[in-house]
Amino acid sequence: MKTIAWGILVAALACSSGCARPDWIERTLVTVDVTGTWQEGSVGGPAGAGGASYELFLEQEGPKVRGSVRAYGATVMPGGSLSGPIEGTVAGDVFSFRQTYGPLTGETTVSGDDMTGQVSFQSTYRISLRRVNSSARPSSQ
Repeated sequence: MKTIAWGILVAALACSSGCARPDWIERTLVTVDVTGTWQEGSVGGPAGAGGASYELFLEQEGPKVRGSVRAYGATVMPGGSLSGPIEGTVAGDVFSFRQTYGPLTGETTVSGDDMTGQVSFQSTYRISLRRVNSSARPSSQ
């Protein structure tokens, strides 16, 4: 009887560890390339969110992304500017990023040349961006 119980336990553990594997693969699979220039289509959320326009300049290598964000018409926020270098990662079709020396963070879903999601700085705002150029902007600009 103990042998049967051990057999069932081992089989259950083997099955459960095999079931977790696709989720891990899905999270690490890179299915999109975000390289290029992305410009704001719309920003929504709390009052004041519409006072700025955003442009992302991104270069992707595997799952890692580096680039910069430029905010136009944004007031300087306590804790830092909304313009500056960013770094992030792509997992599946999700691009997550954070400003290297500032308060801005974001998470978007990418579909072709469209990116929608949210950015956060003091509050959370919905954002929609469109790729206008598929080549990376030189880092010196």
